[in-house]
Amino acid sequence: MNAMAQTPDTVEILTPPDAPRALVLHDRPMLVDLIELTLNHGVFLVRAASTLNEARSIVEEWQPHMAIVDMDHDDSTDLLVLLGASNTLTRSRTPILGLTRRGDLPTKLRAFDLGVDDILAVPFSPAELLARSIVISRRATGIRGPMLPSIRLGEIEVDIVNREVRAGRSIIHLSGIEQSLLYVLASRAGQVVTREEILDAVWGPDFVAESNVVDRHVRSLRIKLQNDYRKPRFIATVSGQGYRFIPTFTNQGWGGEQSTGTPSS
Repeated sequence: MNAMAQTPDTVEILTPPDAPRALVLHDRPMLVDLIELTLNHGVFLVRAASTLNEARSIVEEWQPHMAIVDMDHDDSTDLLVLLGASNTLTRSRTPILGLTRRGDLPTKLRAFDLGVDDILAVPFSPAELLARSIVISRRATGIRGPMLPSIRLGEIEVDIVNREVRAGRSIIHLSGIEQSLLYVLASRAGQVVTREEILDAVWGPDFVAESNVVDRHVRSLRIKLQNDYRKPRFIATVSGQGYRFIPTFTNQGWGGEQSTGTPSS
């Protein structure tokens, strides 16, 4: 990952080249994109692997300061051994944050027994993922990163910890679900995210959803962002499929300013 981290077409983050390095092992591209967007707040440089062989190459070449490991991945135990974790509850050479879709106590205890430093259930809030990553990295390395990072998504700036969006002189306060929804969409900028994918990433696979829960929360987020669905500025509806975060924006409909880009519908 270069010092300038970038997701497709929209997010530009200047990350210092000496920032802590984070390895991610996960085989679900959508969650990987969400993790990368969250950690690339000028705080971490991120590289992702979907297999043990890819992770091993990154470890040998890059020597990450911490790792985020999907504990439900078939290669998770082997990677923990590679990173110096053990089943003795001693600290690993590389601090590890485990992710799991099973949030029950036995699963968490097994993860700690395998040597992870912390465990987080999926779906997670971006703020909690970032805070836990910073904390375990600080404990192990002594490298101190900022606890109040912000990131630019096109024309808007998001303060992840305070859940604030700044657009010009306006400050918009988001709920936890609205922030997670914004991050899920922005992490796949320019690509269609289906309602099913949004449900899975924000609410989890076991959530019994009302038929319009995604649409209601998208509508609420649009209202706060002053996004008119008829002339979408940030979030476009893709008929019959889902939603898409727009990589180019227009100021039309926001203060009557001149257009700065051509949004997709």
